[in-house]
Amino acid sequence: MNRILEKKQLSETVFQMRIDAPLIASERQAGQFIILQLCKDYGERIPLTIADADPDEGSITIIFQAVGGTTKKLAQMNVDDKIAALVGPLGTPTHIENFGTVVCVGGGIGVAPLHPIAQALKAAGNKVIIIMGARNKELMILEDEMRAIADELIICTDDGSYGRKCLVTEPLKELCEQEPKPALAVAIGPPIMMKFCAETTRPYKVPTQVSLNTIMVDGTGMCGGCRVTVGDETKFVCVDGPEFDGHLVDFDNMISRLGSYKKQEAGDHHCKLDDV
Repeated sequence: MNRILEKKQLSETVFQMRIDAPLIASERQAGQFIILQLCKDYGERIPLTIADADPDEGSITIIFQAVGGTTKKLAQMNVDDKIAALVGPLGTPTHIENFGTVVCVGGGIGVAPLHPIAQALKAAGNKVIIIMGARNKELMILEDEMRAIADELIICTDDGSYGRKCLVTEPLKELCEQEPKPALAVAIGPPIMMKFCAETTRPYKVPTQVSLNTIMVDGTGMCGGCRVTVGDETKFVCVDGPEFDGHLVDFDNMISRLGSYKKQEAGDHHCKLDDV
């Protein structure tokens, strides 16, 4: 059982929690995630990125959007409540080195998993340019935390309510056109955003890393639910990822698989989690 130490509401549907998890906090690296289950005997298991960790306190921080049954239940929990099962750190850590200039692009809730990566890249001596995008100002998260890391911070909103009125691909293209161009791009956000970030950097031959969030069940590579096509190979996001070369990911196939259960999600399907 893992106790909730702190809870913050970052926007209407986005929440941040600091959770007691000393073993995970001491071992986690940038890019890794956990899987949690709210009920001991029965319940959905969901993957969430470790947005931050404090090994001295023995805590990890998660940020999530309340959109499904489990995340909505998690959002209703409060300080001192306990999570029944929490497993991690899972996944392959981000490869961190001094590349030179790195541009980090985060869209919406994707800013949360981008935070520890940008933090680690900065600590390794890189010049870090961060592009943050959201539909509007109210949905922008972790601005202060990202500003503290960034050598340059560019904010974009779809409606122009904050920062530049544009998609994140616009300033990304501008940076790729500069000399010297970025040595690496890291893009995390909705699949369609990551796809077009990769397409934006492709003509400039800027290596582009994306972090995928597919349907995941066990987190050990056994169920096969999270499989994606990368180049000519089948990969499993939970063990081979979650980060891959964005120029090789078959985004269209991944987006199609993510929509496998839309009919059940949108219809009159009765979820057993509602009975727990």
